[in-house]
Amino acid sequence: PVATEQPGPDRVEHDPEELVTSLREAAAGALGQLDARVPVAAGLATQRSTIVCWDRQSGVALTPAISWQDRRAAAELEALGLDRADLHRRTGLMPSPHYGASKLRWCLDHVPAVAAAGDAGRLAMGPLASFLLYRLLTERPLLADPSNGGRTLLMNLQRRAWDETLLQRFHIPGAALPRLVPSRHDFGTLRVDGASIPLSVVHGDQPAALFADGDPEPESVYLNLGTGAFAQRLSPAPVFADGLLSGLAAADDGRAFYTLEGTVNGADRALKWAAAELGLADYESDLCRWLAAIASPPLFLNGVAGLAAPWWVPDFPSRFLGPGDAPARLVAVAESIVFLLQANMGRMAEALGPARRIVCSGGLAALDGLCQRLADLSGLPVQRPAQTEATARGTAYWLAGRPDHWPAEAPPEVFDPVANPALRERYQRWIEAMERDIAIKNE
Repeated sequence: PVATEQPGPDRVEHDPEELVTSLREAAAGALGQLDARVPVAAGLATQRSTIVCWDRQSGVALTPAISWQDRRAAAELEALGLDRADLHRRTGLMPSPHYGASKLRWCLDHVPAVAAAGDAGRLAMGPLASFLLYRLLTERPLLADPSNGGRTLLMNLQRRAWDETLLQRFHIPGAALPRLVPSRHDFGTLRVDGASIPLSVVHGDQPAALFADGDPEPESVYLNLGTGAFAQRLSPAPVFADGLLSGLAAADDGRAFYTLEGTVNGADRALKWAAAELGLADYESDLCRWLAAIASPPLFLNGVAGLAAPWWVPDFPSRFLGPGDAPARLVAVAESIVFLLQANMGRMAEALGPARRIVCSGGLAALDGLCQRLADLSGLPVQRPAQTEATARGTAYWLAGRPDHWPAEAPPEVFDPVANPALRERYQRWIEAMERDIAIKNE
């Protein structure tokens, strides 16, 4: 675990040195469990939109690791007046301060050490994964994979290269950015307790989760439910749908995996925020029971950490609608996660056709009431693998060379949809309230 700091409004940071140390300790701990066996390969999966600036000579971080949750550059991004449709076509993304470009620009403008390193030709900047590779590997490479590079808002999705037009718009020096390479690549050598291990796969955390049980199926929706919640579907090529993200989840010499994605910023983070506001310090042990027992919670219009897909209103004000005690309100927050995911899955179905199933992973997938609501509202069976830590399994699958046989540890638990008219009625009222508030906000 590493500490998360919030030094000001819309600011979320981590200590880069603590991140490096945590990975070294985790790698050493894993190696210690293997007796005399030596791993043949290592992989790295990270949050995609977290960025760092560092000195490429010394390797010293010049900024904190500015989290994907950080929105400090929202005003500067809005002032650029970017063409949303053009940006979407180039990058697959929307103009959001959660992504790297505006945060990198903020560092150049507001951190003197970053500007000085740039003037001296010593600056390196980019996704967290690139910084960690630079610090952890013997060769000190300056590289980025497409899933992490794609979340900078600077990578052209079609060409898988930095977009010169966007570099100019954000005034980002291309020479300071890492070189883009495939997800499977000879990144360098990880030294752990005397062992030399080739690091050959780098992914973003959400794309890696897609591969937990092998190559993803086009007819499945993959949900990874953690601090944020992410819905992903495989697409044969970049597909652009209103309000959704198009991305390159992974690529090697043989194949590129494109996705259509919906992001929910306020998942577990929203639950934690609401629990603190409601005085429910130990809610984790009770939430499963409340989800089963509370049949008529109020509604929660969820803009925690900024409203993302499919509406993209960074400063959307969260609020409750209707009466309810503290446990009922926390259930409303949990339902809002389901509602946001359903709104995204509906847009996906319009673009790619109906899905046949939902596959859930991540910490919040342990909530039976959440999985059952997803099934009831979508009308699709929800599969919950026995091992919900999908990012690590997906990274291991790529390290193994994407073998034809990649067995699950145990059969998944399945939540079949049942008729739930009350839930559907709440969802309809929630959609109407969200769109009404968004229209007012945009006036």
